Amino acid sequence: MSDIINKIRLELKQKSDVTIQKSSLNFFKEAINVYGIKTQDVSKIGKAYYNEIKDKNKAEIFVLCEELWQSGYMEESFIACNWSYALHKHYTPEDFIIFERWVNNYVSNWASCDTLCNHTIGTFAEMYPEYLPGLKKWSLSNNRWVRRASAVTLIIPARHGLFLKDIFAIADILLTDKDDLVQKGYGWMLKAASQAHQQEVFEYVLQNKAVMPRTALRYAIEKMPEELKMNAMEK
Repeated sequence: MSDIINKIRLELKQKSDVTIQKSSLNFFKEAINVYGIKTQDVSKIGKAYYNEIKDKNKAEIFVLCEELWQSGYMEESFIACNWSYALHKHYTPEDFIIFERWVNNYVSNWASCDTLCNHTIGTFAEMYPEYLPGLKKWSLSNNRWVRRASAVTLIIPARHGLFLKDIFAIADILLTDKDDLVQKGYGWMLKAASQAHQQEVFEYVLQNKAVMPRTALRYAIEKMPEELKMNAMEK
């Protein structure tokens, strides 16, 4: 099975571009490992190789995903995320343990965090909302990426109008977080929730704006009408 991973890595190396690599590094404050390939091209590579393994069972594909995660390369993490999401119709409750391990052990930048959480784990949360308390535990982690994951996992469900109570509960925990990427994460979650629950999110922001970091506040109100934005931004 590892032969396909070797093939993927060889192709990624062959298609790497120093210019793209240097450009990619500018988007991250933290050190990242990146081949230097456009995301759309990484997606094409991942889809092509998925066709070779799509008849494998979920457990076997998840093992391959983990091997990709272990490399530490962002492009490999994107392929792992695409493969795990391709299996979403076959998710079972037991998969939460696997997804949680990936978040805890392998996520090391906001791009990998958001790609995994928005799609794979966000879809899992919609399918099995009984696991939402697990996300709240993530928001208490010492790991910045796990805390961000607790919020960005609910972006897509929030757009669907789901889990508002849980969204506010996670925002409460992260409210005064000092990490700007965590602030942006939960602000983004609130912004997504405002699409279906604008008034409730606006009231939440007003109630907490005295202590909410301005970064999170600006994200949360980004899609609101100008009048509400001005009201929320008043000191």
